[in-house]
Amino acid sequence: MSREQRKHDHIQQAIQQEQTRSPFEDIQFIHQTLATSSFHRCQLETTFLHKSISLPLLINAMTGGGGKQTARINQQLAEVAQHFSIPMAVGSQMAAIKDQEQIHTYQIIRDTAPDIVCLANLGAEATPSDALRAIDMIEADGLQIHFNHIQELAMPEGDRDFSMRLRNLEAIVAKSPVPVIAKEVGFGMTKEAVKRLYEAGVHAVDVSGTGGTNFSQIENARRQLSLGFFNSWGVPTPIALLEARSLALPLPFIASGGITSSVDIAKALSLGASLVGMSGFFIKTLQNEGIDAVIASVTRMQEELRYMMTALNVHTVEELKNVPLIIKGETHHWLNERGIDTKAYASRS
Repeated sequence: MSREQRKHDHIQQAIQQEQTRSPFEDIQFIHQTLATSSFHRCQLETTFLHKSISLPLLINAMTGGGGKQTARINQQLAEVAQHFSIPMAVGSQMAAIKDQEQIHTYQIIRDTAPDIVCLANLGAEATPSDALRAIDMIEADGLQIHFNHIQELAMPEGDRDFSMRLRNLEAIVAKSPVPVIAKEVGFGMTKEAVKRLYEAGVHAVDVSGTGGTNFSQIENARRQLSLGFFNSWGVPTPIALLEARSLALPLPFIASGGITSSVDIAKALSLGASLVGMSGFFIKTLQNEGIDAVIASVTRMQEELRYMMTALNVHTVEELKNVPLIIKGETHHWLNERGIDTKAYASRS
């Protein structure tokens, strides 16, 4: 099967997947009885990679390298990013590095959205030379290096040797002219992994936990003999974020994986994310309802976030990171077993 056809299959499989529950159901805000806030003072503006963005939302890596279909998807997503002044990441650019005819499916993002923060994207098998080409291809402001060995193992034609990937990352960080962001692809991270990534010199980490697009299921659907045990593999997004935050490292964290609503965004920010990434939500809404529905949905989420901030007596994204909340259920159990204190979140003010 060609790489282009595989890109098309990935899109269709991602659209068909259904999310049964939010990974943030175990997170509950503590109601603030005495209201002292004002809706009209609530501000969602923040900065990312030293640039101003209108709200802490990232259109996360999805596609490219699949010909006209993926070019059209990226163009429309870039229109949304430009409209709201929010960052956008491209899908893996290895397809364009291997086949120059696919370059336009990525460059169309920068052509459409010249003012946004744009992130290049490659897998951890890439070389520094690959990284430089990917950055130049879209005039990127940053570079995502994704770690996806579970997807690769489930992929019939995927890689089986990952022994050089961390060294590749270190070499890319040393040569990259833009900040490097380490990213999972929906299987989450642990505090041990985040510590090692920090030591490798990355500038930010996208914990990308379970709960959203399941790439093991996507690849298993393409296998004759399924590796079904990988379909429930990984670390849920809020747990991955809290594990990362427990290290108290000077790193910004991006929360992604299963985030589909303004409530999920608010909870992720309150757990310490600097930015929230969404991909499945965007691709499904775009393909099923069109770009106008995407713009309407983001507009609604902006307003809903301001309503929640007002209810929580905060006016900025930074203040939202200090609101008290309760961590319940399986999330609490996991964190307790991992030696991470949850009571501190309940007593914040």
